[in-house]
Amino acid sequence: MTRIAMVGAGLSAVSACDALRGGGFDGEIVLLSDEAGLPYDRPPLSKDVLTGSAATREDIALRPADWYEKQRVELRPGIAVTALRPDEGVLELADGSELTADRIVLATGGTARTLPVPGADDPAVHTLRTWAEAERLRARLVPGARIAVVGAGLIGAETAAVATALGCAVTLIDPVPVPLTAVVGPDIAGALHARHRAEGIDVITGGVKRIDRAPGAEEVTVTVGGRPEPVTADTVVVGIGIRPATALAEAAGLTVDNGIVVDAAQRTSHPRVYAVGDVARRSGDPVRHEHWDAARSGGQAAAAGLLGAAPPARSASWFWSDRYGSRLEGVGSMADAEETVVRGDVASGAFTVFGLRASVLIAAAAIDRPKDIKAAQRLIARAVPVRADRLTDPATELRALLRG
Repeated sequence: MTRIAMVGAGLSAVSACDALRGGGFDGEIVLLSDEAGLPYDRPPLSKDVLTGSAATREDIALRPADWYEKQRVELRPGIAVTALRPDEGVLELADGSELTADRIVLATGGTARTLPVPGADDPAVHTLRTWAEAERLRARLVPGARIAVVGAGLIGAETAAVATALGCAVTLIDPVPVPLTAVVGPDIAGALHARHRAEGIDVITGGVKRIDRAPGAEEVTVTVGGRPEPVTADTVVVGIGIRPATALAEAAGLTVDNGIVVDAAQRTSHPRVYAVGDVARRSGDPVRHEHWDAARSGGQAAAAGLLGAAPPARSASWFWSDRYGSRLEGVGSMADAEETVVRGDVASGAFTVFGLRASVLIAAAAIDRPKDIKAAQRLIARAVPVRADRLTDPATELRALLRG
């Protein structure tokens, strides 16, 4: 194997490049990105980039510019791949040229979902998935601006928090009364969602029906089901998830079902092709994991598979979200738990919820309690039986539970 081509240059692809070199691969690595400039990290887009503390692409670069030369990774920014011919190991590029590779890694990520309603294409409506989108939105978040955020998941909630801190008048709209309940449980989800109102945000439960602009008007109106008066906004931000970018894979005949289906080594249905990151779904797993940590570990698993090594042991998905000066961290999914218990004082706003199944910890979520999450990650990885009362007892050192 002399050449590996990466299609897409997000965290999963860069992690795969890093792991390939760390694992001794001495052949060519070509990293293709349809965006210009250095590959960058996406989590800061809804935080540091919107606040302006990250003013340039270099501020959120995944690796410095000289890393690619030092690691002998041929970075080709601004080069879109238009088609794959897996049997031949050929990538067709937008400039009309072709690239041949022994193995291909698809890290095409996803595109932001748009609202399927009339008026969703109005220039006032923004999504937040790329650096360019973040730059455009940042210019709109000025003091006094009326911002309607549709979707109160991680991206929407973070955007609403930043806009409020920048002096905007924010309305947060979501059809679910308490978003994220399935992932982090009702206690954590409720505390997080209540914080929006405490910070002065107008929180509306309902689905968007249409977006309108009167002739000559600078603002738009957002009609929400069950609400008699529309919401007036200068800018609408839509944060309702992503669609996996599977078009290349589908056209190439790969198995696609809510993402490109892969095995434990990130191999697709074609032996020459691997897939990593938000676009990939592990066979047997009903969901795609769109978190930062899943992208990093998926890239590492693909590198192991490409090198003929056993993939690293899969850990429970870990994620985080920053808002209003607090940090949410979660590991695993509370939806899979049979029992949940709370450690700490819910009223204080800083507490942890543990999820158990058959007396084994499988999930945890916490607000501003990072040590609890670190201990939970180890307990989940080792599948140590644990009593619920010991988890809730503040006198119990969670690390001690690792000894059983």
